[in-house]
Amino acid sequence: MERAILCLLITSLALSSCGGHKDGEWISSTGRGHEHEGGHRHKRDLGHEHGHGHRHGHGHERSHGGGHRHGPSNSSIKLFRPNSMFAFRLYKQLVSQAEYQNENVFFSPLSLSVALAALTLGARGETNEELFDGLGFNLSHVTEQGVHEGFRDILQNLNQQEEIDLRAGSALFVSDAFKPNADFLERMNTFYLSDGFTTNFKKTTEAAKIINDYVKTKTNGKISNLVDQLDPGTVMYLVSYIYFKGKWDVPFNPEMTQDGLFKVNETTSVPVKMMARKHTYSLYYDQEISTTVLQLFYTKSVSMMLLLPDKDLAGLEDVVCPEHVAKWHRWTKKRQAMVSIPKLSIETSYSLRNILSEMGMSNIFSYSANFTGIANEPILVSEVVQKATLDVDETGSTASAATGVALMPLSFRPFETITFDRPFMVLISNHETMSILFLGKVVNPAKK
Repeated sequence: MERAILCLLITSLALSSCGGHKDGEWISSTGRGHEHEGGHRHKRDLGHEHGHGHRHGHGHERSHGGGHRHGPSNSSIKLFRPNSMFAFRLYKQLVSQAEYQNENVFFSPLSLSVALAALTLGARGETNEELFDGLGFNLSHVTEQGVHEGFRDILQNLNQQEEIDLRAGSALFVSDAFKPNADFLERMNTFYLSDGFTTNFKKTTEAAKIINDYVKTKTNGKISNLVDQLDPGTVMYLVSYIYFKGKWDVPFNPEMTQDGLFKVNETTSVPVKMMARKHTYSLYYDQEISTTVLQLFYTKSVSMMLLLPDKDLAGLEDVVCPEHVAKWHRWTKKRQAMVSIPKLSIETSYSLRNILSEMGMSNIFSYSANFTGIANEPILVSEVVQKATLDVDETGSTASAATGVALMPLSFRPFETITFDRPFMVLISNHETMSILFLGKVVNPAKK
């Protein structure tokens, strides 16, 4: 199976009632419904069905290879700093938890931002303010409408990328006894490219299957069991997904892959397969934080950065911030080097209720939550779950390396060999929207 890297992230929010459509039927803001067939085939957007699951609605085209691609819009640029700050706040909150300090961490901050921002469409009062504050948006600098337009533009751009398989969107699974406001459904569709289905959550096994089948389709089978158990009191389940599969711009040669050791900590090393290649890479050494930065491209607009600190990873985690990432994008330069990185396959799953509460977003989980923009009856968020996978191996499309740039910052230094044989951070970004798609750390590449 050919693959260079495959990443996907599912963020799901379950909303429960505090105090009729057919099961699996498509919901539209106009009240029209279309039958969900057997829990497997999903109708897309106001009755338009597409064989590959790409929804098209209200003029927002979602293509994966041949569509016209737009550069960053003013609205998406305004989201750059808040989204980046949220990404690193979430990362630091996760790795500060005892259970994750010595574990691989991998998640999509953008997917979670999309899910929570979508929720603000129906949030009012303190709940609305807390969500925007928690996401890092200062509404004196950007309007609520501007935030939603920014996320719409980001999602459209991601779905129009060429030469890679990159998809992003959302879906609402709504109880057949629950009547969400038409305006909320319409705005979810317009800004967050949302699919929608009615679901009988009283039949918990069948409801879970409908959600899991949808997620399985959207992730090409990589995540087939997002939902293990459902609370029969659930009235709405919101899924936000990102799926990415790209081939390296400069592939590694499988014949050069060798057995190696990865130093997990001072006392533990694990056997790994180390990919290696001598080539021209985009590199930078940040003297300020004693970290080597390797940038590997998939296309001109999507790349992975690997961050290898000279000493322990915790020191890098304490100081890394969006300003560092912006600097690295500006100052990486083409340089000949022998690069070795481990093959890996990582799966992660997070329950984020406590994490988000610690980040100042506790109101959405409380009985005082105000989601009257979704429906008139009182509801709250009962859980927020993320599942993600990351697969990295040698395969990639063959392409010539770009020529080097003459300018060289003072922090640049010659490289001969760069070996990622100890814990490092990983960051995957889309340059056109200036979005961090995925963020994490690899502590033990031998561990799934």
